[in-house]
Amino acid sequence: MPEPCNIFESPTTVSAAMSALPRTDPSPPLAPDATAALSAAALKAAAQSYESAYSPIVLAGLVRVVEALLVVVVGFAVYLAYVLPVNGFAWRYVGAIAGIAVLSMLAFQAADIYQVQAFRGHEKQYMRLASAWSVVFLIAIGASFFAKTGELFSRAWLGSFYVLGLFTLTGFRRALFLLVRRWTREGRLDRRTVIVGADGNGISLVRSLAAQNDSDVRVIGVFDDRGDDRSAACCNGVPKLGTVDDLLEFARRTRVDLVIFALPISAESRILQMLKKLWVLPVDIRLSAHTNKLRFRPRSYSYIGAVPVLAIFDKPIADWDVVMKWLFDKIVGTLALVCLSPIMLAVAAAIKLDSRGPVLFKQKRYGFNNEMIEIYKFRSMYADQADAGAKKLVTRDDPRVTPVGRFIRKTSLDELPQLFNVVFLGNLSLVGPRPHAVHAKAANRLYDDAVDGYFARHRVKPGITGWAQIHGWRGETDNQEKIQRRVEHDLYYIENWSIPLDLYILAQTPFALIRSENAY
Repeated sequence: MPEPCNIFESPTTVSAAMSALPRTDPSPPLAPDATAALSAAALKAAAQSYESAYSPIVLAGLVRVVEALLVVVVGFAVYLAYVLPVNGFAWRYVGAIAGIAVLSMLAFQAADIYQVQAFRGHEKQYMRLASAWSVVFLIAIGASFFAKTGELFSRAWLGSFYVLGLFTLTGFRRALFLLVRRWTREGRLDRRTVIVGADGNGISLVRSLAAQNDSDVRVIGVFDDRGDDRSAACCNGVPKLGTVDDLLEFARRTRVDLVIFALPISAESRILQMLKKLWVLPVDIRLSAHTNKLRFRPRSYSYIGAVPVLAIFDKPIADWDVVMKWLFDKIVGTLALVCLSPIMLAVAAAIKLDSRGPVLFKQKRYGFNNEMIEIYKFRSMYADQADAGAKKLVTRDDPRVTPVGRFIRKTSLDELPQLFNVVFLGNLSLVGPRPHAVHAKAANRLYDDAVDGYFARHRVKPGITGWAQIHGWRGETDNQEKIQRRVEHDLYYIENWSIPLDLYILAQTPFALIRSENAY
């Protein structure tokens, strides 16, 4: 008897506990030009509550750092209590504590307790922790014996370090277990997953994913372009939500982290057609190989639990890269805001003296994953002629632009208030694809109509300046080539992002502004 399709209660969908949680990270509003209609099942799935996700890779890295610091703190605490009052300061203890901290990280890695599955608190985690910690001290004692330096270290210090360190690390792991259990219940450590393919392969894939122990994969729906006569309406309890075109709209209404194709590799034409549509999404895309009869070398596959998959696309700027870029934006953005505040005050005064109206101007633009954001700019037009939707692009000698506005637009000083977006709102980066206005056009065509794959530039957070801007592709887009070239540069930046590249772009931006000819 087939299982009922209930998108709120299913062994392979988001748990009932998650659906009862209040929404703290709401789905982004739809773009005004989004007209795709989703099915009732897709709307219900998209309406489920979810929390912002935490990267398991970043979490594991932070646990490594915290535990190493705990080892150092315990070692020095015991040293200060037992050794320093009697023998005074000795550098050899500093070296020994640092060595034990490093050895502990290596031992815990070898014991495989830096995985989210281990953090969930199985009893064997504590056994492995105790065993690895004991091995560390056996190595330390053995090293001091063969080096004939054992008499240089206090036995009371070493024994107390071992016992207190074990209790401290076990207590930390217990606290971590409670925290991870709560995050798991909230769905913060889940990968919200959709399956493409609602046939027998899709049913088999959903069943295989559901059978994984401690899996972070939560299948929230299945999509298939084929009609109901050729695809199942329900895959092992997971409902079919629509077509691949519907998936594009669905991913903009709710968080989707992973897309898995449950199609045979032989169906390459169908896969390619779908990938042309889906590659614009900021998600990981994988091709399942669990039913593939053609076997590649084991290292050709990555694995979701025991399910082999082939990597097709990776989400750009993920895991530690997100942390590094966030820190870069906050630190450098704050410094820039402080240093440029006198200039911003002078521009604000000039605008106020030049024409009536507010100093700042807010405009809706497309942001990450095509969500709508509101950015700040200095007002450069007469207040009664401001064009918030950018339905008409500014041209040379545009009568709507004020005298001061003409100068600040030419020098891009009107963009400086976007530092507020970077530092305080977090919906812009210092460097990234420039966010475009809602109704912006090139040769009377909306940008997404003029450029194939335009929305792929929204796979990362937009920026104040970018790779396209320092190469002269800024300002008026009166023909299709200008927006085409801008998008090409944006996509290059996304695929080649690094902190040094961001620094290079920031350093080149002032020179690009000097030689710019397209900003009016």
